[in-house]
Amino acid sequence: MGSPCELQLYAENDFIAQKIAQQIINDVQRLERKYSRYRSDSFLSKINQVAMLGGSIPIDDETTGLLNYAQTCYELSDGLFDITSGILRKAWRFDTNFLPDDKIIQLLLNRIGWQKCQVENAILTFSEAEMELDFGGIVKEYAADRAATLCLNAGISHGIVNLGGDIKIIGAHLDGKPWRVGIQHPRDKSKVWKILKLKQGALASSGDYERCIVIDGVRYGHILNPKTGYPVQYLAAVSVVADLCVIAGSAATIAMLKEKEGEKWLKSLGLQYFTFPQH
Repeated sequence: MGSPCELQLYAENDFIAQKIAQQIINDVQRLERKYSRYRSDSFLSKINQVAMLGGSIPIDDETTGLLNYAQTCYELSDGLFDITSGILRKAWRFDTNFLPDDKIIQLLLNRIGWQKCQVENAILTFSEAEMELDFGGIVKEYAADRAATLCLNAGISHGIVNLGGDIKIIGAHLDGKPWRVGIQHPRDKSKVWKILKLKQGALASSGDYERCIVIDGVRYGHILNPKTGYPVQYLAAVSVVADLCVIAGSAATIAMLKEKEGEKWLKSLGLQYFTFPQH
């Protein structure tokens, strides 16, 4: 998943704990093999080969479910959460110290638009060529939720899943005490911004601090607005608590994308959240 992952479980004995842990690791690795954009043999890469040419590809139930969720996020965000917008990374390089050419951004914007995709009868169709999908804002959180479900189905009801900061609580500590979960300070990696006590649910964060460049005092983060092609500028970080990690993660990202309207939108959902202003 491109980040440190951690699993803490309470089980009857070490053998059971190791067995369940291995099942979870296998499932997380399966999802990475299936949906990683970095693997040429992944199913996502096969999808993107079709997307580049324009056309259709059969998809399984799991992929259909993820795409339907992406559709929901697209609608809830007024088109800001768009899994076709990952193509903008061809312009934005956060390992350099210069801004991309605006002409390149404008060309890439023409290749973005979830409305150009259709999912029907287990078939994904791209109505235009030179497109690309990126499940980066969904799959890791989905994997955390699946890990917790695998534990509960196996009789493990106390533990915590942490996939690179995407947290899903399986259940409180054995003595009933909550898990203490720290959120990194968006501007100082050595500090903790918030500490939450959670017995259930999930926590996910989105921000401009993991991948960014600072030019002339202006910070440009990796969360890119699919309508402008440029990084969001209003919030530095958003953390959301929800029942499911996939909901917490997408809500945090949408709030970042909505900028000034982000907090108002989160409030309308009734979710617990924390925001850190960029300035």
